[in-house]
Amino acid sequence: MKRILITGVDGQIGSELFELFRHDEGVDHVVGLDIRPPQKRQWRENGLFELCDATDKDALRQVIKKYEITNIFHLVGILSAKGENNPDLAWHVNMTSLKNILELAQEFDLKIFWPSSIAVFGLSAPRENTPQNTILDPTTIYGITKVSGELLCNYYHQKFAIDVRSIRFPGIISYDTPPGGGTTDYAVDMFYYALRQEKYTCFVSPETTLPMMYMADAIKSILDIMRAEKQQIKVRTSYNVTGISFSARELELEICKHFPGFSCSYKPDYRQRIADSWPCTIDDSLARQQWNWQHQFDLAKITADMIENLKSKATV
Repeated sequence: MKRILITGVDGQIGSELFELFRHDEGVDHVVGLDIRPPQKRQWRENGLFELCDATDKDALRQVIKKYEITNIFHLVGILSAKGENNPDLAWHVNMTSLKNILELAQEFDLKIFWPSSIAVFGLSAPRENTPQNTILDPTTIYGITKVSGELLCNYYHQKFAIDVRSIRFPGIISYDTPPGGGTTDYAVDMFYYALRQEKYTCFVSPETTLPMMYMADAIKSILDIMRAEKQQIKVRTSYNVTGISFSARELELEICKHFPGFSCSYKPDYRQRIADSWPCTIDDSLARQQWNWQHQFDLAKITADMIENLKSKATV
C-alpha cells in the first residue's frame, strides 16, 4: 500500500492537511509524523502516527520504508518570531530536515511538497506587487532558511530530477490551530480576544499591511500545485502565492462588524521590524497562469467563517 507522509503534522498546516487526507484517502493511507505525541485524541486512537525527529535521516528512512511512502508534505519548521529567539535551532531544524527529505526523495523516488514564505523578501524587494523574481535579502534567520531551502530544492530538481514543489506562503489565518510563533499571528489572535470580549493589544502598528491567506485557500493551493502536471511547474525554487492583503486596522474594523464592542490598542514590538521588511502585496500571476491558482476567500468571508467556526469550538 502506497502512502502519504506529513511531517510536522501537529502544526498549523499539517494538522488540517492530515485531517483532509484521512477523510479523503482513508486513515490507512496517510502517516503523520512529529517530534511530540499528537494532541488530538482521534489521532492517538485511530490512524498512523510516528514519533520522529525529522533531523534524524536514518529514522526518517525507516518510516519511509515501513509505510512505502510515495509523497511527502514536509512541514517541519521553526517560524519567524521563534526563530529570532533561537537562530541556531531554527537553522538546524529547518535546513537539516529539508536536506534529509531531499536526499531520501532521491533514494526512494519521492514527490515532495515544501513550504517557503514571504519571509524570503527583505528591504531590497519592492513592497507593492512584489514580483516572483526579485532580490531576496531576508532580515530573519527564518527567511534565510527559506531562501536557502528554495535554492536547495532547485538544486535537487536540476541535478537529480527530484519532483519537489513549493509555495511562498503569506500569513495564514486558521481557526483550527492556535498561533504558533509567526509574525502574522496577530491576525489570528484578534479573533480569540474578540470572542472572549477582551481588548487586544496588537504587536504591529494599525497601518501594517501584509499579504494573508485563509487556511482553506492555503490547503487548496497545496493540493492544486501537487495535482498539477509536471510540465506545468516551471518554478522549482518556490512560487509566489497569495490571497488578499489588509492592514491590522482593517481586520479590527471587520471584526467589529460582528462584535461592535471589540477594540485594539497597538504596541509594536520586535515583530514590527520583521513585518516592515516584508511585502504589502504580492504578484502571484505565474502561479495563476501556470497551474491555475485562484483564491476563494476575501476579508469579509474570512472574518465570518473564522467567527462561526471559533464559536462552535468548546474553548476559545
